[in-house]
Amino acid sequence: MLSYRHAFHAGNFADVLKHLILIHVIEHLKKKDKPFCYLDTHAGAGLYFLAGEYAQKNREFDGGIAKLWQRNDLPEGIKRYVDIVKQFNPSGELLHYPALR
Repeated sequence: MLSYRHAFHAGNFADVLKHLILIHVIEHLKKKDKPFCYLDTHAGAGLYFLAGEYAQKNREFDGGIAKLWQRNDLPEGIKRYVDIVKQFNPSGELLHYPALR
């Protein structure tokens, strides 16, 4: 049986796209005056260490969140997402990637 370990892929381009869309959907749902429930049935760890052994093996985050990390010219929706990720990296160095849910 093959196993999947998301720490190898955390912060890659697919993660970035998935989390960008998720943030926009949740922000849109919050505009309603009715409550809603979001349940992630495939959630992994809540935070991934990008300097750790798994993330460093293929450095997939270099093609995702790292490309956006220091940009000053991002559209507002993408900037909001990067700002959320930056909250998990108060030193200013990209070390942690949250599994935004």
